[in-house]
Amino acid sequence: MVEVTVTPRSSLADRPVRVQVRGLSPSQLVTLRAWLTDEQGERFQARAFFRADGAGEVDPGRHAAAGGSYAGVWPMGLLWSLQPDTLFRRLVKRDVAGSPFLVHLEVFDGPQLVTAPQDRPLASCEAERWYVGPGVQRVPVREGRVRGALYLPP
Repeated sequence: MVEVTVTPRSSLADRPVRVQVRGLSPSQLVTLRAWLTDEQGERFQARAFFRADGAGEVDPGRHAAAGGSYAGVWPMGLLWSLQPDTLFRRLVKRDVAGSPFLVHLEVFDGPQLVTAPQDRPLASCEAERWYVGPGVQRVPVREGRVRGALYLPP
């Protein structure tokens, strides 16, 4: 049974996570895809092609991506290479304290440049990427022409 995991499942956006796929056949070629939908409903996604090792595992932190959105060994490659489906869109988080970005991770058999709605992943999981830690207080700042926010730790 194929399984894809993210450790930790919930983390701050600037913290590294570990993505692992287990249960593949040795040397199986797979596509690992990450995607999220921003607050405006725009989809951002990245994909990378991997060949499973002798134990049937893929770990972007140890195994090189053979292509896709990036190439080489990049533990966080699927997250930093997220691109919008619509050109000239930027990934911006407005509600930083209220909700996380939900990042969906999926593994598909073979190389997939495009994912059609009928394509079913071998395995999938979700990860939460928060922008503000628990207990952090946000204080709006408005002084003259200065606008911003002050974030105070608990």
